[in-house]
Amino acid sequence: MQTSSRASFKLLATAAVIGASLTLTACAGRGGGPKDTAYVARDVETLYASAKDRLDRGQPTLAAALFDEVERQHPYSPWARRAQLMSAFSYYVARDYNKSVESAQRFLSIHPGNKDAPYAYYLIALSYYEQISDVTRDQKVTEQTRTALQELIRRYPSTEYASDAKLKLDLVQDHLAGKEMEIGRWYERSGNWLAAQIRFQNVVDNFQTTSHA
Repeated sequence: MQTSSRASFKLLATAAVIGASLTLTACAGRGGGPKDTAYVARDVETLYASAKDRLDRGQPTLAAALFDEVERQHPYSPWARRAQLMSAFSYYVARDYNKSVESAQRFLSIHPGNKDAPYAYYLIALSYYEQISDVTRDQKVTEQTRTALQELIRRYPSTEYASDAKLKLDLVQDHLAGKEMEIGRWYERSGNWLAAQIRFQNVVDNFQTTSHA
């Protein structure tokens, strides 16, 4: 689960591109070099366009920093709200998933009822999903993924994001069931039959739709 499906990324990217195209003009070509993120007071359109340009040129980390600057320099501008989401998306593209989650959560804390809230919840869920490792590892992030996916489905059941979340939730459930089975087999090999039975029964009771039940 280290790489997202093409459909998931396309869903994220399409929404990001639509939202990013507020009123970008020719100023998009004014981006500079590494000093782009140094504090220089710039009008919001120029700063936002520079960030979008960096993202388009395959520099998501720099783009994220510039989108953060939009919010920092122009916190009360309508562009700041969009910049928060674009920052989260840019961090996701850069595979800095923790910062992606932080940016999306900050957006939700400030704009909980915004029309783009489903996108933010989806981005959070995908950022956790990308970090799921094999069943031999600690499953904390898998649990976080499940919680995030369930929250998205509960809040916005009719969205295209929820449709993809349901598919991913099935995979996450199967992953968690696999971990329970792996622990159960370890107990079984150790002769701890009661502990093994508890793990196996948990799979039967709570993961009935998975391949392990």
